[in-house]
Order: sequence, then structure tokens, then C-alpha cells
Amino acid sequence: MSALQSTTISGYVDTSFIWLFGTGTELPGRSFDGSEKQNGFNLNVASIAIEKPLDDGNWAAGYRAQLLFGPDARTLSLQSPWGGDSSGEVAIKNAYVSLRAPIGNGLEFKAGVFDTVVGYEVFESGNNPNYSRSYGYYIEPITHTGVLASYELTPWLSINGGVANGLSDRTLLNRANDRSGYWRNDGEGGSSWEMGQGLMSYLGSIALTAPSSMGFLEGATLYGGIVDTGIGKDGIGTKDVINLYTGLTVPTPITQVSLGVAYDYQANGMFDESYANAIAGYLTWQMTQKLRFNARGEYATGSAGAFGTATGERAELFGLTGTLDYSLWANAITRLEFRWDNDLSGKGVFLDGTMDNAISLALNVIYKF
Repeated sequence: MSALQSTTISGYVDTSFIWLFGTGTELPGRSFDGSEKQNGFNLNVASIAIEKPLDDGNWAAGYRAQLLFGPDARTLSLQSPWGGDSSGEVAIKNAYVSLRAPIGNGLEFKAGVFDTVVGYEVFESGNNPNYSRSYGYYIEPITHTGVLASYELTPWLSINGGVANGLSDRTLLNRANDRSGYWRNDGEGGSSWEMGQGLMSYLGSIALTAPSSMGFLEGATLYGGIVDTGIGKDGIGTKDVINLYTGLTVPTPITQVSLGVAYDYQANGMFDESYANAIAGYLTWQMTQKLRFNARGEYATGSAGAFGTATGERAELFGLTGTLDYSLWANAITRLEFRWDNDLSGKGVFLDGTMDNAISLALNVIYKF
């Protein structure tokens, strides 16, 4: 009973209505608001989590278990024991044990399924400045299965490091070591049999937070992270997928305004020597106590096929997003968002595959508990 008394239950229901100007279904670079959600009302996802956070004890222990229900769970359903394929609408988002050991300032561990260590934006859209996700989010991992260690060196410097399963066949949560073997194309019309091998991923991050002595910059955060994902038996090549990320969030002398910038780079994400990168700038303006405006401008480039563009020439995308967030009801997020995507390559990758522009208007309503 004492353990139950410190357990919390939380969650949210995320819904939307999106209107796409024009006809067609091609929307490269979009995550969770693609063509299947345009021009209609949507249940995005419902989430419920139970958690016992770490207390102040030297040998504290806790856990978190979070389940997703609905269309947005499909991205993770391949990893779920209930999903089996991309049609599954139930998935595990988090399921880990958290531990603290009295080493130095306290060394903390997560063991199980936990969120990735890179990215300015997260899966939970209600925790992001905008409803729609950025191009950078599109090329980032979402979760890992493994062990992550966290340590606060000083109040202004913290680090994370961990090891997790590789992607042997991009499916089950616990499948890191596929040793069954597979046929590999040699690129010259031939192929050879390759034995499977144990694959692991390695991840790390560092965060610096400005102290109060820095005046209005107090709370500014500089963050960097890397994920080296072991790959095999999925046809994309022999090299690990590398994700590099750096992000900066800065308050300004105008207390109602804050700025942010994020950069993502991915190597070998589609095939060996392929790349994709994206840079985004963020502005948050707290106009009144209840009304907030968030803006994002972004630019992305990549190898042919990057961000879901058609194969052919190099991808080059630009996007502008503006979001009005008005807090009228307690625990509810209500926001109206305008988004414009532009194909700078001139190939016409949007809508019916001939358009250089895609414009959409979204209403997002979330209840959090």
C-alpha cells in the first residue's frame, strides 16, 4: 500500500481537425499529420501512464509504464507485442525501472523502454511549441530499449549515456540479436549470404543550463546528443545509422519572448552514405496570460528520397508554421495552426507530386490529466 500511495496516474487525449488546401496526398517531411489525417476530424492518440517517481532516498527506486491507443500508436506498434504490423493501434511508449545509487551527486538509471535522448520536439504534441512536428523530428528515433545512466555533475551540467538494442529487423522491442543470416546485395547484380550478428545502439547527451548569475539568460539550455544505431538485415546497407543533434533555448530581455534553435543530422538513414539534415528556429511569445503564439521556420536537405520525397534528385524543403495557443479551459490545450511547406528543389514533391507548395490549417484540442 505504501508503494501505491506514491504512484501517479496521468495521460491525455489528443484530437485534431486538419484542412489541406489543394488535392493530393504527398506530404514529405510530415510526422503524425500526413495525408491520412487531412480534410477531416481525427483522434490522434490517447495515452495513459502510471508512474512512481524516484524519491529523495539514496537508494530510490521507481518505474514508469505508458501505453498509447489510436492511430499515432502505429509508428510504435511494430515494436509492440499486440501490434505485429503497422495497422496496430496499441503500443508501449515507456516501460522502464528507474534506480538511483549514492555515487557522487547520485547516479540514476533507466532500464527498459525509454524516450530517445535527442530532439527539440517530442512525441507528445502537447509538450511541443507547435502541433505539427518538424523536419528534424522526422529523422529522429523515438524510443530505445536498453539502459540509460544519468548524472548531474553540477547544477548547470548534466550528462546521459546508454546502450540499447540495435535494429536487426525494425520490429520487436526485445529483438536486438538476429543471427539467422540474410542475403546482401553487392550492388553489382550479385549477392552473398551474410550471417546475422548481435547489434547494439549507443547513445549519449550533454546539457548545460545557464545559472542565475547570467541575468536574463538564466535558464537558457544548450543540449547536444548522439545516437549510433546498429543496423542489419533490413536492406539499407552495412553502416550504422548516426543521429546527431544540438539544440539551444534562450530567454530574451523581453520576458514574454523566448527563442530556440535546433539542428539534426542523420547519416546512413536510407542507405549507406545517405544523409538528411534539418535546422529549425523557434519563437514563443506569451501575448497574454492565456494567449500564446509559437512560430517555427525550418530548412531541410537530404539525399534523394530523404523525408519521404520521391527518389530522384536531392531533397530540399522549407517550412513555416504559426500556432495560436489559447488556454480557455483548465487542463485543456486548444490551438489553431497554419503551416506552409515549400519544395525548394522545384521538383514539385507535394500533393499530387507536381506542386511546390502545401498549405494546411489545423485545429488541435488536447485534454491532459
